[in-house]
Amino acid sequence: MAERQVNRYADIILTCSENQHCRSEIVLEDNSLVRLVSGELKVVQADRTYIFHAGDTFLFPRNQPSTMVKHAKDGKPYNALIMRLTTTYLRDYYTKNQVDLSHPHSHELVAFTSSPLLDSFFDSILPYFKLEQQLPEKLILVKTEEAIEILRSINENIDGILSDFTESGKIDLVDFMEKNYMFNIPLEKFSYLTGRSLTTFKRDFSKSFQTTPQKWLTKRRLELAHYQLSQQHRKPVDVYFETGFENLSHFSRAFKNHFGYNPTAITQNK
Repeated sequence: MAERQVNRYADIILTCSENQHCRSEIVLEDNSLVRLVSGELKVVQADRTYIFHAGDTFLFPRNQPSTMVKHAKDGKPYNALIMRLTTTYLRDYYTKNQVDLSHPHSHELVAFTSSPLLDSFFDSILPYFKLEQQLPEKLILVKTEEAIEILRSINENIDGILSDFTESGKIDLVDFMEKNYMFNIPLEKFSYLTGRSLTTFKRDFSKSFQTTPQKWLTKRRLELAHYQLSQQHRKPVDVYFETGFENLSHFSRAFKNHFGYNPTAITQNK
């Protein structure tokens, strides 16, 4: 079986992957607080890779392309509890509370150190998924505010992420694409994240790179894969997804068409 989710409360999700190994690429629309219950999670972003284990907690910022690699570990499946901190709710929170918002805005993933406050918070949420009836909406709001208060008490810079309500504006296309080309997300999402309509994105891309987005993305992803195979001595099965290809056969075919030989030819010569 693939991944299943218990999502009875919209903003609180319990997700479980029954596969030993599962990969996906995401761009979240809301900040999300994540607690890894079991298994292992690898998060690959443009400039950094994170590894999380059971008991780890992190805040995943919105609008950040990432590759998620989920593993079973110690005989237990990947299992995570996710709480969405919606922009609407955060805006209401910061409007009604007198909060110093002088912290600079940030879009970085934040990993939290072990905390009794976080432990007790998630311990109080897990039993909700055993209920047969819906959790009252007011209680969900109470738990959401509790989560925000805990995060603000254990990390003095967290307001820089939670209070950032800016929408994607028109940004430097070349810089963004050079940092994020390895993420296999739709062109529509690339265009949104660079503050453009799809039509404008394609036009600006053609002016900047003198080619189409798809041709350029394929070439850059293949070059990255070649580097990882030849210089980092990784295997094709370990690099194809993290370099933006949906499956191994597609990657192998594109690689041979571009370089004239199969990716396995590199590893066999090592």
